[in-house]
Amino acid sequence: MVNDISCRNFEKVNEILEKYDYKPSNLISIFQEVQEIYRYLPEEILVYISTAMRIAPSRIFGVATFYESFSLEPKGKNLIKVCDGTACHVRNSDKILSTTKEILNLKGDAKTTDDMLFTLETVSCLGACGLAPVIVINDKVYGNMTPEKVRQLINDIKEVSCNDQDS
Repeated sequence: MVNDISCRNFEKVNEILEKYDYKPSNLISIFQEVQEIYRYLPEEILVYISTAMRIAPSRIFGVATFYESFSLEPKGKNLIKVCDGTACHVRNSDKILSTTKEILNLKGDAKTTDDMLFTLETVSCLGACGLAPVIVINDKVYGNMTPEKVRQLINDIKEVSCNDQDS
């Protein structure tokens, strides 16, 4: 894993640490910015932060694992959250989830596609019960979802991603 973390990226981490004056009280903000760069919190970066800030690794990893918004596993470029709260569940969010898994070809417990284009998560509530069933893709809410609508959204994202690579 160390091989995919370049010195240039440590420079970015240093910039973040300097921005927050290496203050332990800013640890969550530091993690948020680091995760924004990597789409997760790489172990090597957490160890580096621990050393640079002179904070015990146990505390660093404790904070990183306590908050649900932080991930220690790589996430895809596009984050899909399927709501399975009560309102969404009674309106067949399970079909939305199974269709999404099928489209993304995710087997078993896999959450991220092999090409790192998508990560699929299930959440307890997105707070948009009137639009149930609901999914969120990259922080944009989509309501009244059907398997067909999910298929179209994902295909649109794939098409844009392919066009971006062709440019």
